[in-house]
Amino acid sequence: MKLLLLEDDCEVREHVARLLRAAGHIVDECANGPDAVFLGTSDTYAVLILDRMVPGITGLGVLKALRSANIRTPALFLTAMDSVDDRVEGLETGADDYLIKPFAGSELLARVAALGRRPPMANIVTRLIAGDLEVDLLKRTVTRANIPIDLQQQEYKLLEYLMQHVGEIVTRTMLLENVWSFHFDPGTNLIESHISRLRAKVHRGFDRDLIHTIRGAGYRLDA
Repeated sequence: MKLLLLEDDCEVREHVARLLRAAGHIVDECANGPDAVFLGTSDTYAVLILDRMVPGITGLGVLKALRSANIRTPALFLTAMDSVDDRVEGLETGADDYLIKPFAGSELLARVAALGRRPPMANIVTRLIAGDLEVDLLKRTVTRANIPIDLQQQEYKLLEYLMQHVGEIVTRTMLLENVWSFHFDPGTNLIESHISRLRAKVHRGFDRDLIHTIRGAGYRLDA
């Protein structure tokens, strides 16, 4: 993998770069924030390894700049700043991992390999949107026109599945298998009752219905 390494301490930088290269990686090194921003925006890397306390622009500032430029490359902070607040701040800035110095070389290599296996963040769906209806998959929240909708667990799973198939007809069999993990029809009104409650919550207060019954076929959620 091609890696970007930001570390201002020459001895540490050379040690880490040597370790990574010995594992077969290609490493671009830099010792200050502006150089890291330049490299990070002008080349493509599999993983960013960033120290926090560096000249010019801090590691946090570097990562903020790259995220603002829509660069979603997985990032690991490799730093001596070890308090809980430091780690939380780093992760909230957009880092994917945080490793405290001093560190074991094998652990660094393992974490870099794990980050390198991740798909780019841009490819990870975190929100499902259909018109003014939105499901936040990370927070597990639902809103319509920015108004929160409180759903029970099974109602949420049902809506999530319908949102994954916007504009498509979803059959009873598809719902039983993918929402309830049933591979048989229990012969009850299980689906109908949940659809009814979901409709009431999603449609209440709005002129336009989104969830429709397709007679003899199933259900469809329209955007």
